[in-house]
Amino acid sequence: MQGIMIGSSHLPVLMRTLTSVQARRCLQVIQRYPQPSLTLLRTTRTFSTPPPSQPPRREDVTKGKGPITWKSLLFTGLVGSGLLGFMLYIRREKELAQERERKRALGKASIGGRFDLIDHHGTPRSSDDFLGQWCLLYFGFTHCPDVCPDELEKMAKVVDEVDAMKTVPDIQPLFITVDPFRDTKELIKDYLKEFHPKMLGFTGSTEKIGEACRAYRVYFSAGPRDDDDDYIVDHTIIIYLINPDGEFVDYYGQNKTAEQVVASVVFNMKKFEEISKKNSLFGGLI
Repeated sequence: MQGIMIGSSHLPVLMRTLTSVQARRCLQVIQRYPQPSLTLLRTTRTFSTPPPSQPPRREDVTKGKGPITWKSLLFTGLVGSGLLGFMLYIRREKELAQERERKRALGKASIGGRFDLIDHHGTPRSSDDFLGQWCLLYFGFTHCPDVCPDELEKMAKVVDEVDAMKTVPDIQPLFITVDPFRDTKELIKDYLKEFHPKMLGFTGSTEKIGEACRAYRVYFSAGPRDDDDDYIVDHTIIIYLINPDGEFVDYYGQNKTAEQVVASVVFNMKKFEEISKKNSLFGGLI
């Protein structure tokens, strides 16, 4: 900044240029500040106070990184897998509960069971011999005039149609006599040849036949004998579906057509396979 220096040698000149009033004021100022010199600062234009310094910019640590990382993907995958497993478990438990309720409502838990009989080849066989197979079981007798032949023909047709399908397992047809007094193994063998080559017949003692019939709730009663000692046996007319675990699954009366039986058999086979896969999956996880 530039200023004007005022010394004592300049006072006479300065006093002559001022008025009396101005001269008195000037003398008062000089007397109040008796410094050897006085610098009068010229009014100058100066800059305002500089702005405070800005803090250094911090580097963005997230720059160049997206919202998805391997850790977040791994965490999401683990959480998703856990939730999926839990949902599948709940769904499986619900399906099993519904199946148990359906069996209870239909009385399925008390239908079916073991049998120990003799097949038409003369070989002792039990129901355990057919575990792992789907079976259709019919109770009848070889002297039946019309009902049994009709039902056995229907069962044979169902076996042919199911066996022709490549997406489901084959099925084994079984026949148990309700007339063990007349139905020998030889007679049953010749009788069943008329219906299907896979059909396997059984006979046995009165006690063993009675046990098998009671297990499947089959009613049978021999009628009065005629002069030729011939008689008709009144009995339950039902075809039973048995799964590979040896459990009763469904039944079909006279009012069911072969097509309806086939549809039901295939449905139950696929349902059984689906449940078995789920059981295997959860068994592996546990």
